[in-house]
Amino acid sequence: MFSKPAEQDPALLQKYKDFEVEAIPHMDILYNFALKMTGDSDVADDLLQETYLRAFRFFDKFEKGTNCKAWLFRILKNTFINDYRKESKSPDKVDYDDVQNFYENIKSSEVKSPHIEEDAFHSLLGDEVTNALQNLAEDFRTVIILSDIEGFTYEEIADFVDIPVGTVRSRLHRARKMLFSNLYQYAEDKGYLKRSVS
Repeated sequence: MFSKPAEQDPALLQKYKDFEVEAIPHMDILYNFALKMTGDSDVADDLLQETYLRAFRFFDKFEKGTNCKAWLFRILKNTFINDYRKESKSPDKVDYDDVQNFYENIKSSEVKSPHIEEDAFHSLLGDEVTNALQNLAEDFRTVIILSDIEGFTYEEIADFVDIPVGTVRSRLHRARKMLFSNLYQYAEDKGYLKRSVS
C-alpha cells in the first residue's frame, strides 16, 4: 500500500519511517474490523486503504507515544460513517431510551457472553448470525465486534471509539440482548439452547 518516497526529503522520509513503525503493524486488525463492519471484502479493502491514506496525510497530527491503534480505529470508523454510508443520505439514528425500554423487557437469563473467536465467526457461525450482526445499528455493532469477536477490553474500546467506559458497557449489554432476541429461534433450532421439558 505504501512505498518509500522517491525524493530525498529528510522530513518526508522520517514521516514514512515513523508511520511504518507506528501504524502499519495494526493493518491486519483494522482490516478484520472493516470486514466485519461492511460484510464485503472489496469494501473493507477500500475502507482500509482510505483509512491509511488519511492517517498518513494527517500523521503530523498524531501525538507520538499515544495509542496509535485507537487513533487509526477512530479514523476508520469516521471514514466508514462519512464515506461508505453516503448512499443512505444520513447515518442510522438510534433512540437509546427506546431501545433500552424495549430490550429491558426481554428475559436474558439464558444470555451468555463468551468470547467468540474470529475463526468461529468465519467458519462456524451461520448466515443468520452474520446477518443479525449486520442488522444491528452501527454503534451497537461496533462495540460487540470489538468486544466479543476481537476480544478488546472495555477500556480499549472506549479509547477506540472515543466514548466513556460506561457507555461501552451499556451499548454492549443492549447489543447482546438484541442479538439474543433476534437469534433465539436460530439458537434453539441448532441445539444451543436446552428446550424446557414440561
